[in-house]
Amino acid sequence: MFLGSTVLWAFVFAWHTKYTQRPVFALKPGLVPFLLATLCGVAAAVFLHLWLDPSLRLRTPEDYPRTIMQWIALVLFSLAFNQLFLVFAPFAWAMRLFRSTRMAALLTILFGVFVLVLKNRSSPTPMPSALLPGLLVVRVVVGALSVYFFLRGGVLLVWWWGLLLQTRHLWKPE
Repeated sequence: MFLGSTVLWAFVFAWHTKYTQRPVFALKPGLVPFLLATLCGVAAAVFLHLWLDPSLRLRTPEDYPRTIMQWIALVLFSLAFNQLFLVFAPFAWAMRLFRSTRMAALLTILFGVFVLVLKNRSSPTPMPSALLPGLLVVRVVVGALSVYFFLRGGVLLVWWWGLLLQTRHLWKPE
């Protein structure tokens, strides 16, 4: 895990700034991107909590934390590795290959969809056909917003947005 993370962060630090002309860590992302990330994060957390999580919680209860310590571990893992694997490194790699922000964004989003489909296919109990399209749409939207926030405010803004998404696990299920 450590070696893989080191290599992925090396992609980000070596290629992101060079090809996008934007810093990896923007300490002042600007008021508009910060407010947009906050609003999108809260809205997405509410949406996921009310409409998608109830079905997923029944199918994959192990993906949902039961204690505050599990939630902290989930958040730290998500911020440290999931976003690195699904957004930061694929985007930097695609920027290096294609030197096009649009192409890199598209490939990053498609990579997230590919990972979701692969996870579903390798699962002993695949998602029902009624739930999978919704998950795919959510993956596309979350991926697109993550790339957008990465370009507007760097890693810190994406981490903020990701933290807001994870707060939905703090609410008691209905």
